[in-house]
Amino acid sequence: MLERLFQLKAHNTTVRTEILAGVTTFLTMAYILFVNPSILGETGMDKGAIFVATCLAAAIGSAIMGLIANYPIALAPGMGLNAFFTYTVVLHMGHSWQVALGAVFLSACMFFLLSIFRIREWIINSIPLELRSAIAAGIGLFLALIGLKEAGIVVANPATLVGMGDLAKPEAVLAILGFFLIVALEARKVTGAVLIGILVTTAAGIALGVSSFGGFVSMPPSLAPTFLQLDIRGALDIGLVSVIFAFLFVDLFDNSGTLIAVAKKAGLMRKDGYMPKMGRALIADSSAAMVGSLLGTSTTTSYIESAAGVSAGGRTGLTAIVVAVLFLFALFFSPLAGSVPAFATAPALLFVAVLMTAGLAEIDWDDITVAAPVVITALAMPLTFSIANGIAFGFIAWTAIKLLAGRGRELNSALVVLSILFVIKLGWYP
Repeated sequence: MLERLFQLKAHNTTVRTEILAGVTTFLTMAYILFVNPSILGETGMDKGAIFVATCLAAAIGSAIMGLIANYPIALAPGMGLNAFFTYTVVLHMGHSWQVALGAVFLSACMFFLLSIFRIREWIINSIPLELRSAIAAGIGLFLALIGLKEAGIVVANPATLVGMGDLAKPEAVLAILGFFLIVALEARKVTGAVLIGILVTTAAGIALGVSSFGGFVSMPPSLAPTFLQLDIRGALDIGLVSVIFAFLFVDLFDNSGTLIAVAKKAGLMRKDGYMPKMGRALIADSSAAMVGSLLGTSTTTSYIESAAGVSAGGRTGLTAIVVAVLFLFALFFSPLAGSVPAFATAPALLFVAVLMTAGLAEIDWDDITVAAPVVITALAMPLTFSIANGIAFGFIAWTAIKLLAGRGRELNSALVVLSILFVIKLGWYP
């Protein structure tokens, strides 16, 4: 049955190898089980329900990817988008988390339609690679600021907007040491470095009496507080247009980049750059995002950590199925997730930020018409506390600078139209 479903022989792999790859992928991305409830919980959502929604969204999304596309790619609620959901849409803009879930659902529906009608390629090809790298870097800086805030390393200051917190506090010290530990483990190629860092920091906090321990295992909490609680009608408000597009664009770029990177590493891409079943993979991703919003979590997307499983030999959807099973098994560890304090997840946010800003190395810094919009995009996200604003500023800056520099021929219709729409949005519907 497994051979018929996943074509193991054709991909030169075995059941044992696929299981090992699935376990490896799960360990590298299991940190989301602790980080997602910590971030989304600040909106007032029930953390127990978020934990269950995270497990189920990851399990269902990974299973869909494995069965439909037969790719060794796992899915879970995306980093960056969960922070945008909480800190920008809910806490900054003042929308309810139910409306935010509605925006996630609508963006997933748009992604699904783009995948069905194959408009994805046109959109991605219309956005310069440098601008996509800037968006990823901006999200990384956004996560870094949140991580530093959660650790108490950066605090509000009425005179200078932000300032340094009390580094003598155990929370700050443990967060810093946790980050150093994660980076050191990653440098040593230790599988599950982020997960280990979170657990060690949590254990140290409990031992020092800074946080409390709630236990290891129990029956899963109720999903009822978040299940089908999304407010789609509220999300149709004109003021949420940029939010919906931000969810869509980030998921689109992040997912496409992940699919291409992992497929190339797994040898699933043809020499001409064509990726078989790309459409199926995108349909799986958008379907998972829709399911996730119904369950009660932010956008579910493909994880670049899947590359760890590929390095361990994963080549088929069986790897993703193994990840799905492990996420279902994780449902019984909700007390452990509830024991993880914010300062223990802060190192994970900082580490993800390091990975996401790496794309800036590919920027042509000698071309000022490229460098300026990239810097504006990356800085606007953390400084306005909004991924949507960063994307808007980036598109506007790219288009305006190219036109004023006499290089309008480098623009395309999609860039110009989107830039005009963003000007209207920021000017008349801020």
